[in-house]
Amino acid sequence: MTTRDELAQNPALQDELRRMQRGEPYDAHTPEMYAWRDEVKKLLRRLNITEYHEPTMRDIIHELLPNAAPDIYVEPPFHCDYGNLIFAGEGVFINFGCCILDGGGVYIGRKTLIAPGVSIFTAEHPLNADDRDKWETCRPVHIGERCWIGGNVTICPGVTIGDRTVIGAGAVVVKDIPADCLAVGNPAKVIRRLNV
Repeated sequence: MTTRDELAQNPALQDELRRMQRGEPYDAHTPEMYAWRDEVKKLLRRLNITEYHEPTMRDIIHELLPNAAPDIYVEPPFHCDYGNLIFAGEGVFINFGCCILDGGGVYIGRKTLIAPGVSIFTAEHPLNADDRDKWETCRPVHIGERCWIGGNVTICPGVTIGDRTVIGAGAVVVKDIPADCLAVGNPAKVIRRLNV
């Protein structure tokens, strides 16, 4: 058993992870949560530094992202919180410098292209400072099939992007974007229909 597998058996960790994935308030600062993310960071170090473009790179990607299709391509450097909450279909390509905070689950449809510098966030913090010291929540992000997410796009918690949609470079996506659209800007707005 690997250390990550052993940690996954801890009831305290399981409780926090369940709350996190259900969108309920959870404590990201327990020793068990830190230990889980530390194991992820060890894998990220191997991917991003030690074994970057070595023959073992594919094995590390699959260990880090066990719920992604076998042919996912991740161009280091890459960063994520948990890794096992990234669900990616076949042919997904993630370019340099992507950061995915995947506590709420990130679902990426097949053949979607993610450009350099993209940030996908599922974690949310309370506006009230006293609450923020104690807990956070997560909402999932869904990206459809055959999308193109442009460079330096930010996708916020709870967003769904429909199939075949293009998000222009630098956009900040705070609300759902339907299928077959081009959306740009901050906040991202649909400026035209595509594939019609």
